[in-house]
Amino acid sequence: MVRRSDSFPARAVGVLVCVRCLALSSASRGISVPFVFSSMSDAGRRVPSGLWRDADFRRLWIGQTVSQLGEHTGLVVLPLVAVLMLDAGAGEVGVLRAVGQAPALLLSLFAGAWVDGWRTRTTMVLADAGRAVAMGAVAVAGPVGRLGLPALLVLAFAVGALSVFFDVAYQASLVRLVARDRLVQGNSALEGSRSAAQIGGPALGGALVSLLSASFAAAFGALFFTLSFLSIRRIRRAESVPERAAGPPRVRRRIVEGVRFVARDAVLRAVCLASAAFQFSFAATMTVYLLFLPRVLHLPGLAVGCALAAAGPGALLGSLLASRLPRRFGHGRVLLCAAVLGDGAFLCVPALHGSAAVTVPVLLAAGFVFGCGGQLVSVTVMAVRQSVTPDGMQGRAAAMITFVGMGSAPLGSLLGGVLAEECGLRGGLLLAAAGMLLSPVVMVLSPLARLGRELPVRDRDPAPAGPVPGPPVRSARRGR
Repeated sequence: MVRRSDSFPARAVGVLVCVRCLALSSASRGISVPFVFSSMSDAGRRVPSGLWRDADFRRLWIGQTVSQLGEHTGLVVLPLVAVLMLDAGAGEVGVLRAVGQAPALLLSLFAGAWVDGWRTRTTMVLADAGRAVAMGAVAVAGPVGRLGLPALLVLAFAVGALSVFFDVAYQASLVRLVARDRLVQGNSALEGSRSAAQIGGPALGGALVSLLSASFAAAFGALFFTLSFLSIRRIRRAESVPERAAGPPRVRRRIVEGVRFVARDAVLRAVCLASAAFQFSFAATMTVYLLFLPRVLHLPGLAVGCALAAAGPGALLGSLLASRLPRRFGHGRVLLCAAVLGDGAFLCVPALHGSAAVTVPVLLAAGFVFGCGGQLVSVTVMAVRQSVTPDGMQGRAAAMITFVGMGSAPLGSLLGGVLAEECGLRGGLLLAAAGMLLSPVVMVLSPLARLGRELPVRDRDPAPAGPVPGPPVRSARRGR
């Protein structure tokens, strides 16, 4: 009989690999979180000589960084709590992960409609407080034997739901704090810290469980959310909430307005379709990729983990480049080049043969290029999406894009399994990786490819209560 202590490494490695694949998916194309726009004019904002001299932006960045660290630590800690403290099996761990991820699909549209009319600081501090309480409950109830799997499922869903609202709000807070010409720089800083959290969070969570215990690791998660709460509540700048029509429409009606707006706007429709194409193909690719590495290339678990983790440093580099390249070469050109390089990085993998000494360096390089290109696209798309969406419609429009992208991923995973069975692992991986190039093809055929050095802007009118068409885009230089 295998002792529980002996079974920990295999189970833990499985959890870490699954979490890493989730992080890779959510980091790309910037679809993981919707956001809203301020009704303040650019002239009415205090623009510091440097973004890092803005005390309120620093408080937002610190709070968001610590909160992301707590979130990605929890992605590992909660499944390990189930494994080590509740003796959960593989099926139960799968249910737990699905419950924690479900709010991103179930609540994105609602969160976008909700946050459009609320102050982001309030939303963030309440989300942090709720997640700190939930993780604290895991830390306290586990050691005393009061934590069961049903309760853990409820707490995991609560943490996931509050994370959706926090992610909506921190993106909204950025566009309400900084001027339009600082959006790319601000997104670069926030997405860079998110990428760092995706790299360090799972590793930190696993280390805390190994060195201390699962309950202590959960307590650290609660501490991270508490620190974020303390930082964000110190933001002093007053927010202007987008105007709402007299007698606010029902949430369902507001969601329908957002769907119609995205469907009628050429730029947002292109972002939505490109994101959906990427998420669908990426899910299929990862399904085959995780089978290809150990079964065809015969790589050990450590080498597989390193291949997956290589995208993290690439994402950090992509965040840094995103603050410079679009202004120099144009947003459209950067989007296309980064998407082609990043999405095409895995095309060389099916041709690999030989020992680990040959294949692992190529896999590391492919992962690094994929992470760099994907993050560069993500940050640039976020800035474009923030600029072209009017006030009062930002949350719903972005939530629609998130919903479509995340909804296509399960179908892609199913397709990946079919390709692996029907075409073999090499052939299936080649077809799935080629499918990722559909995203840049969508960009080429859309207005995204024609974007210049200046971000496009919209008339910043409050969203009306009824269906609204997409207003025409004019250049930022001409509109000022």
